[in-house]
Amino acid sequence: MTPPDTTDSIGDITAVTPDPAPIVAIVGRPNVGKSALFNRLTSGNRALVEDLPGTTRDRIYGAFDWNGKQVRIVDTGGLGDDEEDPFGPAIRRGVEHALSEAQAVLFVVDSAVGPTAADYDIAEMLRRANQPVLLVANKTDTSAGQRNLIELYGLGLGEPFSVSAIHGKGIGDLMDAVLDLVAGAAIPDHDSERIRVAIVGRPNVGKSSLTNAILGEDRVVVSDVPGTTRDPIDSPFDLDIANAKTGEMEQRGMVLVDTAGIRRKGKIERGVERHSVQRAEQAVDRADVVLLVIDQTEPLTAQDTHIAGYALEHGKGIILVVNKWDLAEDRSLRQQFADALDARYQFMAWAPIQFTSAVTGEGVRDVLELVVHVADVREQRVSTSELNRVVHRAMTEHGPPTVRNQKLKVLYVTQAAVSPPTFVFFVNNPAIIHFSYQRFLENRIRSTFGFEGTTLRLVFRGRAEHQAGVPA
Repeated sequence: MTPPDTTDSIGDITAVTPDPAPIVAIVGRPNVGKSALFNRLTSGNRALVEDLPGTTRDRIYGAFDWNGKQVRIVDTGGLGDDEEDPFGPAIRRGVEHALSEAQAVLFVVDSAVGPTAADYDIAEMLRRANQPVLLVANKTDTSAGQRNLIELYGLGLGEPFSVSAIHGKGIGDLMDAVLDLVAGAAIPDHDSERIRVAIVGRPNVGKSSLTNAILGEDRVVVSDVPGTTRDPIDSPFDLDIANAKTGEMEQRGMVLVDTAGIRRKGKIERGVERHSVQRAEQAVDRADVVLLVIDQTEPLTAQDTHIAGYALEHGKGIILVVNKWDLAEDRSLRQQFADALDARYQFMAWAPIQFTSAVTGEGVRDVLELVVHVADVREQRVSTSELNRVVHRAMTEHGPPTVRNQKLKVLYVTQAAVSPPTFVFFVNNPAIIHFSYQRFLENRIRSTFGFEGTTLRLVFRGRAEHQAGVPA
């Protein structure tokens, strides 16, 4: 894993809106049920829902389909006291950004509590924004929620919509009202054509900063406080890149998922952090390529190895991203650092290394070019005849060990799948495959056919399955 020594500006990256549908922003103070409403509208559980103020900090995008029309929804962080909340100013900037791109606003208040001073402040801010606002009175499935409805008129935003986001009460009427304000549109699904990239790593290694460096905006909240990011956030964008075969420029679509930091299971606290780790692992599950971000100031921890193992276990493409390289005391030690990573990650020495600085932009474009390369490699197919030739030559040069008085014989090899590339070996006895020899065969296939940066799966089946024509 020899690191490249390049310092490119990012360039030629376009954050995209994947559809022409209008955007509706959900705003409100903490713990009024904004994320629950988002989940209800989008029929999913993408936003974290916990009975704790300030659970959502980043902007989270989704969409709902109603009466043949589609509308995009953006959930925002709770607006509270900026002086008491260290994330307050960043959350407020995120809300202001959401308002700037939205065509309408859902202002959610807690009807069970009634209007608060913070609600009046937000109402005044929304009036200044000069956008259509629907006042959403959540938690009206309680007697207190019903009693306080009349007081919500005092916010000066018209008649409140009575809903219960948790139980679905009044959601249909609310969606009708949203469509009356904005014209919905059909959204084509381009996600299947895009390379899905998950950014993972321990808390506070710079994942969110790397996301923002790629997208060129403050898409997620960045702070020195570990655990700032809690929800995976999908951000589609396009990259202009030269085609590896033709050399002609083309546009490759990606979806970037920034995730909460993964801690050791023994260190995971109940509640929000537990949910965040689950979401991070789900992001890995959905990804094609995983960027494992390592902090050069605190490298080579057991937790990084755990995360790498999780991505490897799930058959992903993997790139090791050494972040904060601008803070390195001796920037000439790239190779020594890479050698140390090789020693730590012997089980995936095929993973390329890229040194980056999210602050200066160094190496960020190189990471994206590696992502495209690894994604293409994962789709690569090898002809059966060439595959068998390479495997049998490897076994002639370095024969298998004798196990239980038997030697391994490979009758036939075929590639059964891509993403990850999967190879099925029909052999005389699968039980005598020694792990070290399996690794030898994997490395020979990898080096011969250029499977850089991706997990390979080798499956061994018996002679009877070969003769019976059992499908791979």
